[in-house]
Amino acid sequence: MPWSGSGGRIVGSMAVAMMALTGALPIPRLAVSPTAGAAQAEPAPAEAASPELKKRMAVYRKKLAEYNKAFGAYEKLAVPYWSKVTEKRKSRRARRASGQRITLDDYVLDQPPIYTGPPKPVDPAEPPPRIIPIVEDFLENAKQHFGFTPQAPASEVEYKRAYAKAAAAAGLAKEACVKIYGFESGGNGKYDVQAGLEYDTPGAHAISTALGYNQLLTTNSVELAAEAGDKLLSAVSALADGAGGDRKARLQEKIVALKKMIAFARSVPDTWEAHGKLATTPKGLGVHALNLDIDVGPLLQTEKLLTSVVFARKSGYTAPLTAAELEMMNLTGDGNGFDMVRMSQELREKVPTSNFFQRGGYERNPVASRNNTVAKLLGATDAKMEKEKKLQGAKDLAAAFETLP
Repeated sequence: MPWSGSGGRIVGSMAVAMMALTGALPIPRLAVSPTAGAAQAEPAPAEAASPELKKRMAVYRKKLAEYNKAFGAYEKLAVPYWSKVTEKRKSRRARRASGQRITLDDYVLDQPPIYTGPPKPVDPAEPPPRIIPIVEDFLENAKQHFGFTPQAPASEVEYKRAYAKAAAAAGLAKEACVKIYGFESGGNGKYDVQAGLEYDTPGAHAISTALGYNQLLTTNSVELAAEAGDKLLSAVSALADGAGGDRKARLQEKIVALKKMIAFARSVPDTWEAHGKLATTPKGLGVHALNLDIDVGPLLQTEKLLTSVVFARKSGYTAPLTAAELEMMNLTGDGNGFDMVRMSQELREKVPTSNFFQRGGYERNPVASRNNTVAKLLGATDAKMEKEKKLQGAKDLAAAFETLP
């Protein structure tokens, strides 16, 4: 997953990439990445430090002082800039709500300042950061807290067929689904692919909880369980009604667990922030395991894209969304992404991409900063999609759509 960052809600492979990263707590192994950013205070001296550690601490303090000086100068430029971006975003929302036309004046047209100083040094006295939870954590928490063990597909092709069926039933276009799959999963990702682990490379590690064909974060899974829970229950119940024997019994058990997960997801107000907090708990990690189930996972992955399509339609946008446009909504959040979708080409070529990201997400995302206008970012996204859709996994998904009745 070559791109990474954060914007409104999401983070997925390439994407995890641009979404809001949510760290999560699993059972012991879990964790959150250390926070990057602001200048740091001088560390307290370690009284019982070894001679070697004292030497390393001396070097660290020198580097930290250099970093603080450089970062402090950068902050004097960055803070006002990103405050202006936030103010302009709020103003645009208010103007749209009152039916006013949006023009270039409603965006920050300068590019954001770039930090060029030394990197933030690592404190040698601090313990290593805890790692991000992975598939094993999701499975363990699902079993422990909900008595749920997802039913794995017999093959990757079986999952792709289930996904194609769910996507087509939701009215999603094959081309968009295939391109987004390729973009998010690296073109060959399996149904349980996690951001950072798309490729079999030495030292690879998870960089977020983003999971599956559309790289849902734990927060996405909790939120969709809350908002689309009835739809999920209805679909699984219909399967149970038409099944018999062991299959029927297993589906009925799945329904019991699903009801528990939905009740958990609905135990807080229906907001991204509240669901994000639930997502960092062991139960929240357990809900994320729904993506790994052959019956529920394709529905959940499809629902994420569908919410963006519905958002655009409710906003009065009737033209078909291109794969790149839909991905912008998937990556940066429906509101920010749709802001890019409805722009004229003239605006797309002039408006910096920084207008659609939170500062932290933008600074973690070299793709958004390198392709620093909306037109460039959409173009780079589509170019990557065109490349990845030629890989076997994407071809298999396209074939799954073509075999639908």
